[in-house]
Amino acid sequence: MNTPRLETDRLILRKFTENDLNALFKIFSDIEVNTFLPWFPLKSIEETKDFYDERYAKAYLQPCGYRYAVCLKEDNIPVGYVNISTEVGHDLGYGLLKNLWHKGIVREACSAVVEQVKKDGMSYITATHDIDNIRSGNVMKALGMNYMYSYVELWQPKNFLVTFRMYQLNFDNNYEFVYKEYWNKYKNHFIAKSKCTTQILFYTYFNLLFFFIRWLS
Repeated sequence: MNTPRLETDRLILRKFTENDLNALFKIFSDIEVNTFLPWFPLKSIEETKDFYDERYAKAYLQPCGYRYAVCLKEDNIPVGYVNISTEVGHDLGYGLLKNLWHKGIVREACSAVVEQVKKDGMSYITATHDIDNIRSGNVMKALGMNYMYSYVELWQPKNFLVTFRMYQLNFDNNYEFVYKEYWNKYKNHFIAKSKCTTQILFYTYFNLLFFFIRWLS
C-alpha cells in the first residue's frame, strides 16, 4: 500500500497531487523552513512541478511508500509533509510552515505515520538532525526515538560541513540493533555525552576533590 490516507484529531495525511503545487511551493520556497533541508528553496511553480514529479509522483507509482502531505482538517490544504523511506535506512523526514510551528502538529503527524509503518511491518525507523536544529531532535525524542551516534558530513548540495545526530526506534524488540550506515560511511563519527552525564561526572569529580582536600587537611 502506498501512502494510505490517515486522520488525526486535527489533521488529514494524504498524498500530494498536482492540485497542491501552490501549497507545495509555499512550503518548499520558504528560506527559513528549508534551512535544514538537503536542497535549496524552490524559486518557481515550474521548479515545484519538477520537484513534485521527481519526489512524489514517481514515488506514488511504487507498490509501497509513505510520502504524506500534512493538511489541516479545516481546509485539506497541505501545510507540511512527513516522509518515511522504504529503503534500508527507513529515514523519517518532516517539515512544516513556520506560522504553525510550536503547536505540536509535526509530532501529531509523525506519530500517525510511525504507527502506520509499524502496523505494516517495518521493523525500525531512523532520523537525523543537524545539531543546530534542536527542535527537530525534540520531535524525535517525543516519538520515542533514541539517540545512537553523531557524524560529520560534507552536506550536499549546500556543500558545507554539518554534524548530524542519528536517532532510531526499533519496533521488533531487537534493542541491540543499530543502523550503522552513517557510522561506517563517515570517518568523523562519535557518541556524544549527554549534558546530564557531563554534569554527573563534574559533580562526582568535584565531590571527590572536596573530600580529598578535607582528608589532606
